[in-house]
Amino acid sequence: MQEQPNNPLHGIKLANIVEHLVVQYGWKELGVLINIQCFQNNPSIKSSLKFLRRTPWAREKVEKLYLKSIK
Repeated sequence: MQEQPNNPLHGIKLANIVEHLVVQYGWKELGVLINIQCFQNNPSIKSSLKFLRRTPWAREKVEKLYLKSIK
């Protein structure tokens, strides 16, 4: 595995990102901040991860919110 010193997400699993956001914002607020169905209707970590792994634009929004939340 190559080192990625300029990538702040290097080594952080998507599951950890989603869990952090759920703890920080809760599902309801997360569904408002990022308007995707997997956060609004019957949300779960498992269904969110499945959707985010298949949907690059949604994953990018989640990663940006995560970076914003840890600063």
